Parts: sequence; C-alpha cells; structure tokens
Amino acid sequence: MTSAPMADLASKVVLVTGGLGGIGRSTARLLAEAGVHVVVTDLIDDGGAGLAAELSALGPRAVFRQADLTDEGQVEELVKHVIDDFGHLDGAFNNAGITQSEKPVFELTSAEFDLVMRVNVLGTFHCVKQEMLAMGSGGSIVITSSALGATAFPDRAGYVTSKHALSGLTRAAAVDGAPLGIRVNAVLPGSTRTPMAEAFFGSMDAAADRRAGTVHLLPRLAEPDEIGRAARWLLSDEASFVTGALLPVEGGATAGRRF
Repeated sequence: MTSAPMADLASKVVLVTGGLGGIGRSTARLLAEAGVHVVVTDLIDDGGAGLAAELSALGPRAVFRQADLTDEGQVEELVKHVIDDFGHLDGAFNNAGITQSEKPVFELTSAEFDLVMRVNVLGTFHCVKQEMLAMGSGGSIVITSSALGATAFPDRAGYVTSKHALSGLTRAAAVDGAPLGIRVNAVLPGSTRTPMAEAFFGSMDAAADRRAGTVHLLPRLAEPDEIGRAARWLLSDEASFVTGALLPVEGGATAGRRF
C-alpha cells in the first residue's frame, strides 16, 4: 500500500517568501493542504494575518511575518522567529521578486537595474544563506527563477539578468548544500495569472491568453496552482534525488516555437 501523495510533507515547517502574491499565496495554500506548517513573509503586510488564519483553518499552523529581504538582518531575524516558533525549518520556497518597467537596456537606469537585482538576487541570497544555516543537516529549498532565467525577452534586461543569476545561485547552492543533505532547486514559470502579469499584459482576459500563446507552446497563461504544485513536489521527498534542477513550468516557452 502506497502513501498518499505528498504525505511526507505533513508536519514539516516551510517558509514561503513573497507569500501574499499570486504564486506565493497559492503555494502556501497547497502546502497547508498537505499538512505543512507554513510561515509566510512579504515586504508589505497586506492581509497577512488573514492569510495565516485561512491556512491554519486547513489544519496545520500558519503564521505571517513581515520582512524586507534586502536587509540581511531582517532575514536572519525572520528565520530565528521560525526556529523559535516551530523548533526547526525543513523547507523554503523563495518566491519573492519584482519586475521592471518595459524599456530596452540602453534606456534602463542604474537605479532601476540595481533595484531589481537587490530584491530578486540579493534578497534571495540572504534567504538561502540563512535557511541553510538554520536547516543544518537536511532540507529542501526551492527558488522561483523564470523562463527568462533560461532565455531573454525584449525590454526586460534587469529582470532577465536577475533571473539568470537566480538560476546560477540555485546550482551553486545545490553544490554547497549537498554535503549537508540540503537540496536546492528552482522552478522556471512562464507568464502566470498573477497581479505581476496583469501589470505586464494590462488585463487577465482572453487577450492576455492570446498574447501568452505567442510565447508558450501551450497557448494560455499558467495558473498559480500549476507553479505551486511543481514547487510543492520539489519540496517533498518525492523529489528526493533532485537537486540543482531548473524545472521549466512555462508551457514550453523555452522548448521552441510554432511556425
């Protein structure tokens, strides 16, 4: 008799950054449904207590803590709170990130480029570092990179650069984490039905699906749960021999083009 899918996640403690956004929120809920105690964090507390209550109603305990991930001291304090609250940290979904305004690289200012790199790369580095120190021996870390962490797109030089850097950070951390029993992987989402995508596409209607279909082989936007299920799998023991992987969840965007 086999166990239920993701049963190994029950009672584990997982930190989810960017947890009030589309992908982060969906993943936090999927984890809670699997019995995970979830610690959600985001830069701005826009309903964090409500989300924690919603997740706790599913059975496991959930808490929200506000933090600026670009400040390593705040990240260290965040992880310390996790250990103080739950006694251990088993996994992390480092999902927090921002995009940039549409402009070519030769119009991008240093301040705009620096902001994207600070939030997406430095913030994630702070998290990975502190999470690995807290895990000690054994754990699973998942980073949200992007399909644009494997290719490029016009007028997104800062964002593309940051996501390529996260793909590199994933593999470097996987190498350093392996002797500790810590697996580190990344999901590479395509365009997903989230507030960030809505800002890019201008709406989440059929026109957005058609536009996404010019990039994805599967002609639509992804749903947040589709990314969340991939992240949950990587966090689980079902992916126990997977580390350093860059898992595309992008409807075939990096596989090729239809002609």
